[in-house]
Amino acid sequence: MGLAYLLRLVAGGRTAEPNSILAFAPQLLLALFLWCALSWWLRLDGFRGGWRVPAVVSQLFPAVLGLMALVFAGSYLTRVYPSRLVLTYFGAILFVGFVVIRFALRGFLVSRHRVGLVRRVVVVGDGPLAGEMAATIHRHPEWLYQIVGFLCPAENAVNPSVLESGADSVSLQTVSIVDFLQSRRIDELILTVSEPGHSEILDLAATSRAAGLAVSLVPQPYEIYLSKPELVDFDGLPLLQWEGSAASNPRWKRILDLAVTACLLPLAVIVLAPAALALKLRKGKALRIELRCGQYGKTFRMYRLNSDRNATVLPPDEFLMQWFSLTELPQLLNVLRGEMSLVGPRPEGLERTRHYSDWHQRRLSVKPGMTGLAQVLGLREQNSSEDKTKYDLQYIFHRSPFQDISILLQTLWTIPLRLLDLRRWHRANPSVAIQNCADVPYQENLSSAHSSQSSSN
Repeated sequence: MGLAYLLRLVAGGRTAEPNSILAFAPQLLLALFLWCALSWWLRLDGFRGGWRVPAVVSQLFPAVLGLMALVFAGSYLTRVYPSRLVLTYFGAILFVGFVVIRFALRGFLVSRHRVGLVRRVVVVGDGPLAGEMAATIHRHPEWLYQIVGFLCPAENAVNPSVLESGADSVSLQTVSIVDFLQSRRIDELILTVSEPGHSEILDLAATSRAAGLAVSLVPQPYEIYLSKPELVDFDGLPLLQWEGSAASNPRWKRILDLAVTACLLPLAVIVLAPAALALKLRKGKALRIELRCGQYGKTFRMYRLNSDRNATVLPPDEFLMQWFSLTELPQLLNVLRGEMSLVGPRPEGLERTRHYSDWHQRRLSVKPGMTGLAQVLGLREQNSSEDKTKYDLQYIFHRSPFQDISILLQTLWTIPLRLLDLRRWHRANPSVAIQNCADVPYQENLSSAHSSQSSSN
């Protein structure tokens, strides 16, 4: 607040007046109280969902805007009218400061990892879930966990899904496992096995705890945790309890869709008009209609620009349309018609949805979206439903207006990132013809932990 006051003096060429900065004390105290409440309620530490710069910025930006709106409103209601320029500077400095603080915190945590001030853990398991656990720990430096290795049966010790290239493999008898773990200064075991009740697993957990090692367990089936269960102590018997599911179409979501779409439509028309004209002249029609599976399995007609995603060679303008996902902008019409939402699971074709398991079917409990959590994490149309379903269900069980705004901002963030990726790809492939963006090695394939479960699960 003091820096904002000084900036106003410098900008206006004024000199400081006695006690004038004290006039902003009520606004400062109000901002402090409101930010503590917002930070606790919205979990704005920057590590939610794993450390990613777009997520950090897209969470802080709307939160600071909301904070300053409340500060301005509080000043108006109390009939206290401080300098609006000072408060504007104050909000801008807050945003920059919060971003810098989170980067500094992450740097501090990384330094602790480098010097070994972490909790050393071993993952028990050899399937995709073990690899998923390791990747999740890697995304969260604030946990101060370090994966030392994987513990699995000898016949699976070279499973490439979990072991890194060049990793050491040690074979030992079951009875000497705990002694070996203690010699490596292991602090905790994380069980990711499909049968945690197996006698060998129970013995391992018991002997590890007796030796002073902590033991953690990923519950099976794996997707249980996505449903936000509550652990209840029923007279010594642990129970996982699920409450009734929330409304599939909350009222706030439709209001947000219409408000944001109304703001986006003028910009979308400016972009779509020349693109549609070029496609109309080249192919005879600007739009194409694709049948997709919507909420509750209801079929609807989804609009997109008439550019073939399966083409091996594309004209430069169509390649750029697909690379920046401009071909999907006509789906704003689907949002206005109530068939889609701005944020939600991406709609898939009828043939793909016919093979959905019960787990996949839960994606259809909400309206499909133009963008979603899976998309901002790099998963697009060519990724498997297994990969995307986990993130879609995470979104469904944690929906909120703030999360929708954050995902929309992260979607905008991908535009400059794709521009940088496009430049890198052209430098690496200067003589390669323009191809379909689906053929360009752009996005990262994430392994599916759910695929380790049987179809009956």
